[in-house]
Amino acid sequence: MAPGNLTQVTEFVLMGVSDSPELQIPLFLVFLVIYGLTVAGNMGIITLTSIDSQLQTPMYFFLRHLAIINLGNSTVIAPKRLVNFLISKKTISYYGCAAQLGGFLVCIVAEIFMLAAMAYDRYVAICNPLRYMVVVSPQICLLLVSLTYFHSLTTALTVSSCVFSVSYCSSNVINHFYCDNIPLLALSCSDTYIPETAVFTFSGTNLFFSMIIVLISYCNIILAILRIRSSEGRRKAFSTCASHMTAVTVFYGTLLFMYLQPRTNHSLNTDKMASVFYTLVIPMLNPLIYSLRNKDVKDALKRLLDNPRQSIKPMSV
Repeated sequence: MAPGNLTQVTEFVLMGVSDSPELQIPLFLVFLVIYGLTVAGNMGIITLTSIDSQLQTPMYFFLRHLAIINLGNSTVIAPKRLVNFLISKKTISYYGCAAQLGGFLVCIVAEIFMLAAMAYDRYVAICNPLRYMVVVSPQICLLLVSLTYFHSLTTALTVSSCVFSVSYCSSNVINHFYCDNIPLLALSCSDTYIPETAVFTFSGTNLFFSMIIVLISYCNIILAILRIRSSEGRRKAFSTCASHMTAVTVFYGTLLFMYLQPRTNHSLNTDKMASVFYTLVIPMLNPLIYSLRNKDVKDALKRLLDNPRQSIKPMSV
């Protein structure tokens, strides 16, 4: 087709999780419950770790920012998805799609490196406890979080700019429930070599370096735990990082499955199910995994309910 006959896409249609009419209301209710629990759980973590005087430690500082990221990740995607369950015209504007992709990338990259920072924090706490407050000082915590947000914003701007630098001029139906790299590039009517290379390079590099940090941290943690003579000491040391290890394995495993495959091997329907898991389910579960089973957080909640004034302290690291 000649370039002059091409019509530039001004909006996209999001197919969603399922196009079956009878499933729209049940899916709406399921997604609404998941999003409601995500907001309640993560807001609870943000509140407790911000005001409780006994949760002003590096571990809970990182946890607070992980909760902020999880809340942002879900909020970028879930409200639009909920609206689309109830309307027949499931569209999103061209610039709205670009903003959603950018917001999603900011949150997903920030979560990757926040998990790495949390792994480093656990490594120092278990392997070098006497110097913990020196090595993981308030200044280091602020630096790690600032670098995480800066890098995630830079990545999001670069990748989303590449994805939206190509032409979309034929089909505008995205086989997904939000604007993501792979289903978007599948619609392009121009050469996608550069944006595909950018997506693969940034995804691979971010996953590689963050996983290296996590693996080195946990290899040292495991060695340190094995050197502990008492079984009770080993159990307590392992319990401080077991939940994080489980969540990291699930989260990184899903991302590796999603992004480090050649485009020809991708099944978009399978990717949609994986995306539901790491954009909506994991942010809902993280408050439970990291905090609601944690004695310190339970005690903080009890203190807040029993005597709010006594437990409140201005937010700090």
